[in-house]
Amino acid sequence: MATGRIHSEESFGTLDGPGVRYVVFMQGCPNRCIYCHNPDSWSNSGGRLSSAGELMQRIISCRNFIQKGGVTISGGEPAVQQEFVLEVLQKCRQENLHTALDTSGAVPLESCCELIDEADLILLDIKGVDAESAGRLTGNPHCFANAVQILDHCRKTGKAVWIRHVLIKDLTCTEENLKKLAELLAQYDNIEKVELLPFHTMGFFKWNELGFTNPMADFSALTSGEKKQAEEFFNRAYNR
Repeated sequence: MATGRIHSEESFGTLDGPGVRYVVFMQGCPNRCIYCHNPDSWSNSGGRLSSAGELMQRIISCRNFIQKGGVTISGGEPAVQQEFVLEVLQKCRQENLHTALDTSGAVPLESCCELIDEADLILLDIKGVDAESAGRLTGNPHCFANAVQILDHCRKTGKAVWIRHVLIKDLTCTEENLKKLAELLAQYDNIEKVELLPFHTMGFFKWNELGFTNPMADFSALTSGEKKQAEEFFNRAYNR
């Protein structure tokens, strides 16, 4: 039975996939997103150890709450711990629990294809609209190409995808960026939903606690009005 490192767990999640969900945030991520609100999840040696069986016991104990929702494996980057995550996804399928995998293109398709195929739904974080912008935001020059490979694979296999994209004032929350995002996503008929998530400052204290220099220290959170305006512009450009 595989053992994994888990950053945290949420037994009544409503933001990471359809319905009420048990959300498992895995430890370890090769990206270094400048707006990350959980930089404590980066290290592969952090978190706490759990066997797949132990995790499933905790998940099943919440079955009454999540039966019409499911289980979401997030991060960090869950594809970093492929053996463990694959076993959990398989066990969830045996228990007739819907599964979602939240990934970002942090690792190439060949390293996470089994996970993509096993999950019922992919929550794909599009960090930037091209290699340059995604690399600048994540520190990973391959993140955009990897994400597009995952999208292409999901379209080919008919896998449902929800897109997530963080809106940052003057960086990603611009008409030019949103137009490029809409043009990219319009190519894929398997995308069921696009979530534009406003950048927030709630994780700033973690950067300070870890002694990390916060590159977003001078940025402010998006207002509800700015978010609504961005969503309206994107929806007009996306036109699906």
